[in-house]
Amino acid sequence: MADAHHEEHDDHGNTVSAWFLTISWIVAWTVAAIAVIAGGSLLTWTIIALAASVVLSIIAGVMKKAGLGRKEPRPIPPTREEWEAGRKAAATSGN
Repeated sequence: MADAHHEEHDDHGNTVSAWFLTISWIVAWTVAAIAVIAGGSLLTWTIIALAASVVLSIIAGVMKKAGLGRKEPRPIPPTREEWEAGRKAAATSGN
């Protein structure tokens, strides 16, 4: 099930598009929070922040398609058995 999710979901990774999305969401939700604290309507500013989040996600997706996203497949961590075998091999070669 988790593998199927990873196949369907594009991973932005540590890239320009990922940083754009992260920083822009922080800014959008911070502006909305400040507006609510300053006396704005919670519902109105939540809707504005949600709409901005969707638009910013679309922009980040376009950036990824334009080559500012992950260039190679996401790395797959080793299984426990592979990791233990690697540690054992490193310990034997180190002695």
